[in-house]
Amino acid sequence: MALVSAITDLEQLKTHPAVATLLAWNPAAVQGAKFDRDEMTIYVDRANVHEACALLRDNAECAFNFLSDVTCVDWYPAEPRFEVVYHLLSIPKKERVRLKVRLDSASPAVESLTSLWPGANYFEREVFDLFGIRFTGHPYLRRLLMPEDWEGHPLRKDYPVEGYR
Repeated sequence: MALVSAITDLEQLKTHPAVATLLAWNPAAVQGAKFDRDEMTIYVDRANVHEACALLRDNAECAFNFLSDVTCVDWYPAEPRFEVVYHLLSIPKKERVRLKVRLDSASPAVESLTSLWPGANYFEREVFDLFGIRFTGHPYLRRLLMPEDWEGHPLRKDYPVEGYR
C-alpha cells in the first residue's frame, strides 16, 4: 500500500475536531498542523499550551481526557531548538492527538500541565532532567533520573559523549 502524502495545510485540517476547537477559541494559538499516517499533530504557541490542553480536555466534542506522555526533541543547531511534545488520548472517542510547542535555546521554558493532569509531574521532571526544559508552575521541579549534582542535561545534542571533564 502506497503512503499518502502528509497534509500540512491548515485550511484542509480545520474540520478535525481538535483543530476546529482550537481555531474557534484562539486562531493565533495554532501555529500549524500536520496529518500524517492517521496521526494529527498540532503546533501550539508556548503562551497558550495550558489553556489549549484544558480546552481539549474539557470540550465534549474532543474529550482528550488522558495525557499519555510528555517528551522533547532537540533539533540542535536549528532554532527554535526544542520541541516539547504532548501526547493526548481521548478514551471515549478512541482518538489521539499530538501537541507540539517550539522553544528557543535562549529561554527553554513552558507552563506546567500538572494542574490539569497530575500525572504530568514525572513526565515534566524527566524532560527537565534530560533536556533542561523548565516547566513554570511545576510543584516540585527537580532531577528525576540523574543525581542532583549532575552537570548538564544528557539528552541535549551538544552534551559531550563522555560527559563534562
